[in-house]
Amino acid sequence: MNTDNTLLSFRVRSTDTSIPLGLRVQVDNATIYETNHVIDPIIIKHEMPDDNGKHLLTLELFGKLPEHTKIDDAGNILSDAILEFDSFVVADIDVDQIMFTKSVYHHDTNGTQPTQDAQFYGAMGCNGIVSLKFTTPVYLWLLENM
Repeated sequence: MNTDNTLLSFRVRSTDTSIPLGLRVQVDNATIYETNHVIDPIIIKHEMPDDNGKHLLTLELFGKLPEHTKIDDAGNILSDAILEFDSFVVADIDVDQIMFTKSVYHHDTNGTQPTQDAQFYGAMGCNGIVSLKFTTPVYLWLLENM
């Protein structure tokens, strides 16, 4: 890795690999990873310049259908297909907590509710986008947000 760059990485897995949940990951509106079906756990890595700049990381879940969530007569969820994210690392530093407190999960509960912004807890169960704004140099951003 170039010393003028920093590495961002994280892991994603599906709770039900028989359901084709799609994932698109973008940094600054450029797609760095995309699949129509998350099957095996994936570690996504992206090297980026560590210069002075404002950046946006987005995680987009797509392709989830209402029948992918099994609900009983009382409205309780019996089973669901979800993408789970963890092991967020920037410049060899674990940033899971920052990711979960600073990100916004924008979704409409798969068309059943008005669009809303929710906190991201490491799981995406509805079609939507998680976004995290951050700045570089990354060490300064980390110091401001830890």
